[in-house]
Amino acid sequence: MRHVDRRYVVVLSAVAVLTAAVVLAQAEVLASVLAGGWSPWWLVAVVVARGSVLWGGRVVTRRHAAAVKASLRKRALRESCGTPGRAGSVATLVVKGVDAVEPYFAGYLPQLVVAAVVPVAVVARLSFADLTSAVVVLVTLPLVPVFAALVGLRARERTRAQWAGSAVVGGHFLDVVRGLGTLQVFGRAAAQAATVRAMAGAHAAATMRTLRVAFLSALVLELVATLSVALVAVPVGLRLLHGGVTLPVALLVLLLAPEAYLPLRAAGAQFHASAEGLAVLEAVPAPTGRAVATARVPDVRTAEIVVDRAVVRYPGRAALGALSLRVGAGERVGLVGPSGAGKSTVLALLLGFVTPEEGRVLVDGVDLREFDRESWLRQVAWVPQRPTLFPGTVGENIALGSSGDVRAAAAEVGLAHLVDAGHPLSSGERQRVALARALVRDGAGLLLLDEPTSRLDGGTEEAVLRATRRLAAGRTALVVAHRPAVLGEVDRVVAFG
Repeated sequence: MRHVDRRYVVVLSAVAVLTAAVVLAQAEVLASVLAGGWSPWWLVAVVVARGSVLWGGRVVTRRHAAAVKASLRKRALRESCGTPGRAGSVATLVVKGVDAVEPYFAGYLPQLVVAAVVPVAVVARLSFADLTSAVVVLVTLPLVPVFAALVGLRARERTRAQWAGSAVVGGHFLDVVRGLGTLQVFGRAAAQAATVRAMAGAHAAATMRTLRVAFLSALVLELVATLSVALVAVPVGLRLLHGGVTLPVALLVLLLAPEAYLPLRAAGAQFHASAEGLAVLEAVPAPTGRAVATARVPDVRTAEIVVDRAVVRYPGRAALGALSLRVGAGERVGLVGPSGAGKSTVLALLLGFVTPEEGRVLVDGVDLREFDRESWLRQVAWVPQRPTLFPGTVGENIALGSSGDVRAAAAEVGLAHLVDAGHPLSSGERQRVALARALVRDGAGLLLLDEPTSRLDGGTEEAVLRATRRLAAGRTALVVAHRPAVLGEVDRVVAFG
């Protein structure tokens, strides 16, 4: 799979070889102790060795699983950024779904490698001790993975459907919560509550169907493995009674035979525990193949920005169609047009949140995709239409890691009295917080404003325009606006649609 690191497979192979060695050693020592040969202290030593290998393997696998989960969360957020209509599914994937991959990386994969090594070692050892038993084990071993695969295919289909249902329920619930105020105004809250309840019930039923298949699989695997061990144990016991084998050999066969089937049974059980994780891995967006970030980010204050025939499509509609736009260094450009014409999409292109399907964005002649994203974003100050606020004070929301003068920026937009406050803000106050965030980013050479005064009254708008004037001085700026007062601050206007 594309998510599996080759180095991790090498480590798992080493652990599997060690596991096979201690399994053989434990059987040899235990058989000798029971037959009255070696000292019991040898058994204690080999049991401690096996426990140490097991503990060390679990530490390695769980640490790797934690690293993979962190990487998948970052990828899901990065690749889904700027894609509309996916907030619900992405939230379900990041919050709940990614945790389901741990049984796959920390359980199924390690057990699968062990299942490929230990049975081979057991059969090889039995072939020297008792060839007949080795042949019986070799013939019956494939029955376990065959039955596991037959039931597992059905379980995979059920699990994929169950995960898809979980993502739909999570996405719908998030959309309902976000629009709860609107639903209450129009008297549709109760109807949506009934819808969510019905979807949750359907998801619970799908989950129970998946669990029934998993339990059936466990029963089948246990039955097949038990019968296979019996096919080895019964003939060995009869041969021991008639003197066909010695007691140490019979004990060794009886101890090693279950060890041959145990890794395959465990791998089958772990497969069902990790089935949801496999469905999640398929849902994580693949890397988009962005160019390697090798170019140095120029000073945007002196760089020309060119949008060269950029095409952006969102699910179900086209957002931009072969747009070409040239913005000179230090120029202030206003973007106007009807809602949905693509103005905000242009800002998303310059932020790197959206990658054009065709065309490119050039900064000082270099494709934007060749810049390191973090280095590029340090050059950008952005005021979105709907700013996001985080738990904490207004001052902490303005700062967001910036080293600028937070109180001075708050005073410029009329929020000096709220710097230390943390109570809910009005939409206009939230808009001013976003503008203050841009004010404290002294190192940003590109200013992107998306309807910066749309939620402000006339008096507050004038104060914000004065702050915007200072903010845009000496910088390149793109402003999405409709109000004449804002458009009066730009050098030229570009009309969309």
